[in-house]
Amino acid sequence: MRDFDGRSGVTVTRLALGTGALGNLYTPVSDEQAHAAVDAAWRHGIRTFDTAPHYGLGLAERRLGAALRERPRAAYTLSTKVGRRLEPHDGGGDDLAHGFAVPATHRRVWDFSADGIRRTLEDSLTRLGTDHVDVALLHDPDDHGEQAFREGYPALERLRAEGIVGAIGAGMNQTAMLTRFVRDTDVDVVLCAGRYTLLDQSALTDLLPEARRRGTAVLIGGPFNSGLLADPTTAATYDYRQAPPALLDRALRLKAAAERHGTTLRAAALAFCAAHPAVAAVLVGARSAAEVDDCVRQFHTPVPAGLWAELRESGLLPADAPVPGEEARP
Repeated sequence: MRDFDGRSGVTVTRLALGTGALGNLYTPVSDEQAHAAVDAAWRHGIRTFDTAPHYGLGLAERRLGAALRERPRAAYTLSTKVGRRLEPHDGGGDDLAHGFAVPATHRRVWDFSADGIRRTLEDSLTRLGTDHVDVALLHDPDDHGEQAFREGYPALERLRAEGIVGAIGAGMNQTAMLTRFVRDTDVDVVLCAGRYTLLDQSALTDLLPEARRRGTAVLIGGPFNSGLLADPTTAATYDYRQAPPALLDRALRLKAAAERHGTTLRAAALAFCAAHPAVAAVLVGARSAAEVDDCVRQFHTPVPAGLWAELRESGLLPADAPVPGEEARP
């Protein structure tokens, strides 16, 4: 386990399980399949689990809570998110417009108010079946920055002071606002999804150096850019949309280079994300025990130093991006 910042008391395993898929992302997952995925993660020593009300309109939280219910609460780190409040909705239909194959029993309401943050967290605690979470993150406040900084963040500070959450921060798919959180607030951690991968190193410019200077932990989500780096084919997705041809070509070149060095693209993708010293953990999403098994296997697969040298020489990786066994520039 790795301590976030030496002050919050929250620790994480280097590999963490994200639960978007357990909320029926794109296609249904059975309760049994979801439970087996969490069991597999536990069997492999994963003790950090990230979820959100957004994932399947609360389904991922309910499933994760059920799967962890018999585990010792002090033995794992639980992270959820605030900013999207769920309100009952009886209009029928499904939630596929938001990416989740679940009935549209609720609707999401953006709410970064102090009251909204507290109400949303209380609902999450009920779904998770616990009286506290270790990490609470403001979820995608891109279009709600003013309220998130003025009301949402102070509300999290109060919840942290009350002991209802252990560490606080924000989770986003961009780096600029996350960097502002690191620079201008007292967040313990930020979750950066998809912006520090073998295909996108934009977090290297601002977020990761600032987090390192401030001693703020970074969780890296989306290490496979939602699929393209896991299996680069014409059907692969990048940031939850069909991958553009230029990025598919780049991913295929990365895959060919990895195979020339006797490893896999998935192993290289995970190793790259974990190599930066500001990164506390890498979150992988999985919808089955088999996918968890594969992620853990890839995470522990050695990646030859020669691969990183080739990627730099070919322009597929910038020279200032740290790789395993190499210190990042300050």
